[in-house]
Amino acid sequence: MKELYRPENWFEELFGFRREFDELFNRVANRKTWGTELPGYKKVFGMIPAVESFIDKEGKKYVCRIALPGVEPMDVEVHAQANLLTIRAERKLTHTKKEMEFFEEEISYGVFERILPLPEGVIVEKLTAELVNGVLEIYAPVAAVALPRKIEVKSSVPLTKQIAA
Repeated sequence: MKELYRPENWFEELFGFRREFDELFNRVANRKTWGTELPGYKKVFGMIPAVESFIDKEGKKYVCRIALPGVEPMDVEVHAQANLLTIRAERKLTHTKKEMEFFEEEISYGVFERILPLPEGVIVEKLTAELVNGVLEIYAPVAAVALPRKIEVKSSVPLTKQIAA
């Protein structure tokens, strides 16, 4: 029977493989995705900011927050049509690569556009948007009929049964 390959430092080789895989993944993940299509994105031009949206049940409002550090308010557009919310922004390059020698270059510049579906009951006519400390905050009231409500579950079986004697 053939002897299996058993390196003396197999544990070290296993972690070396993991380290190489992580480096490969990071190189692929950090590439700019110019002009590619992703679900929920119209076009991605190198900038993919983090988004969170939810219904605040206590405040009875829709909340959407988008991280846009380094973006000026005049470079942000928010549109609402039917049940779709479109956010378009641009982080402009303020320097040229000839002026500087980069050691790390992870901040993405360019145009970003994201289309988000609005939940039922959002009153689109009353949407407001504000850029605060690099976070775009979008709010809209929600109709009371669209808010989640607790429904009581009733039992059709009596809780106690009578025992015949």
